[in-house]
Amino acid sequence: MDYKKSTAPSNTVTRDIMNLCDQTGNIYESVAIIGKRANQISVDIKNELSKKLQEFASNTDNLDEVFENREQIEISRFYEKMPKPTLIATQEFVEGKVYFRNPNHENDLLD
Repeated sequence: MDYKKSTAPSNTVTRDIMNLCDQTGNIYESVAIIGKRANQISVDIKNELSKKLQEFASNTDNLDEVFENREQIEISRFYEKMPKPTLIATQEFVEGKVYFRNPNHENDLLD
């Protein structure tokens, strides 16, 4: 998914707890799902940022020479201004874009 086009707010938003537990019936299960999705998003964003910054890595290990690269600074600022992974995950959950399943509930249905 392209996180740059996310509709998630960049600041924290007060949410109604009862709306978060509509899909699962349990607020704790909803929070666990959002947390796991936030971890996935965080890893994806970190890998993407690492790939982009790898282009600017220098082969010299000289501490005296520190080059200020304008493109690198702009990329870093862009990723800093993006909504946090928890906000993106919460927005996806509220919009119903997160697929989840609970094996315990599936076993109950089979019995």
